Amino acid sequence: MNPLSAKLMQKWVNLGSKYLPFADAATPDLPLSRLLRLSLFQVSVGMALVLLVGTLNRVMIVELGAPASLVGIMISLPLVFAPLRALIGFRSDNHVSALGWKRVPYIWQGTLLQFGGLAIMPFAILVLTKFGESVNTPEWIGYACGGLSFLLVGAGLHMIQTVGLALATDLAPVESQPKVVGLMYVMLLLGMIICAQVFGAALADFSPARLIQVIQGAAVATMVLNVIAMWQQEARTPYTGPKVERKQPSFREAWTTFTAGLGAKRRLIAVGLGTMAFSMEDVLLEPYGGQILHLAVSQTTKLTAALAIGGLLGFGLASRVLSRGMDPFLMACYGALVGIPAFLCVIFSAPLGNSMALFAIGTALIGFGAGLFGHGTLTATMNLAPEEQAGLALGAWGAVQASAAGIAIALGGVIRDTVAATPGADFFGPATPYNVVYSIEILFLLAAIVTMIPLLRRRRPAAPTEASA
Repeated sequence: MNPLSAKLMQKWVNLGSKYLPFADAATPDLPLSRLLRLSLFQVSVGMALVLLVGTLNRVMIVELGAPASLVGIMISLPLVFAPLRALIGFRSDNHVSALGWKRVPYIWQGTLLQFGGLAIMPFAILVLTKFGESVNTPEWIGYACGGLSFLLVGAGLHMIQTVGLALATDLAPVESQPKVVGLMYVMLLLGMIICAQVFGAALADFSPARLIQVIQGAAVATMVLNVIAMWQQEARTPYTGPKVERKQPSFREAWTTFTAGLGAKRRLIAVGLGTMAFSMEDVLLEPYGGQILHLAVSQTTKLTAALAIGGLLGFGLASRVLSRGMDPFLMACYGALVGIPAFLCVIFSAPLGNSMALFAIGTALIGFGAGLFGHGTLTATMNLAPEEQAGLALGAWGAVQASAAGIAIALGGVIRDTVAATPGADFFGPATPYNVVYSIEILFLLAAIVTMIPLLRRRRPAAPTEASA
């Protein structure tokens, strides 16, 4: 590298270290450039999430005419594997490979699953919705192929994300592990922002052929990004033949130890309630924009970017405040409180003259509140994890979060269709079925806050004890 290039590279790294949230997680042994390359697996996960909850739900409901309940169930199928995240992380901790890797084989398997699901997904969707010449195809083929494609993507992205985050914590020193995990999630949001813009531009002139090109292009990008992310990250342990087995705790024993921690169960319940509150609208925001506010596909797809930008700002603010010693549960409560006016903005965007600005503000605030809530609960989970169980704690947090999101997404579509089919439901206008879902989300936010209040009280007595000592 010539002196000019080296100087420019150093300035770029310094700029990232100054303005990128969690960039101070870099160390001499784990430089920021290597961390950012590793984080590319989060970009591939974010790309899949944008497709599932940001683009495909709008296309299937509005352009292809699929019922919202069917779309909600299909999009929630990838989250069937969410409860296995803790088990996947636990298995990768103890994996023995002749190649000398623990994490890489799991990331590679997840990459292949996600690639396969995205490769067949566009054709499965067209058959599922009986679009064009597929109108005479037996219904079971559409359901089977559609379900298989979504399940493959779900299994892949959960395996990639869980083991990828575990690999990131392996590479980082103990004191930097929470910051490294935070950086990974920031890159997930950045990936969602970029991919939402790309998909929005690519689908501005919608056609089935263009849909096929976009989704299969995402499949190829998944393979490329994950190979680059894995390259020379995990050190190989030379295989020296069978070793004497040492006593390892079973998953049941490890889980029992984790849940016995102070407020662990209540913390997971709060994560579930808050995640449901911030997820039920995922399958409905873009159809709401299309059917109620009459926005184009490209406009509603870009709303996913607004959601991610809000989440990025929330993560950045939480990072700065939590680093100064703020209680992470209090931060999570603030995130839930922000969500209440956010959903009110979305609800009132239709009666107030189909206000695109109010709808966009509400969408961004939803992301912002979710970022505060997610970072707060993630930090609390990492801080309170039992010794040598950070990976299991991270997997448990992700499992509860993803499972709750899957249930919420499915419920959102079903509730919307049920209310729409109820006689007289449109008395308050065509937005009524959507607004019922948004109102339920506000109730979930209040329930999450109530659940976290005892956790705040439990942490406060520590200060007087130290003072008296």
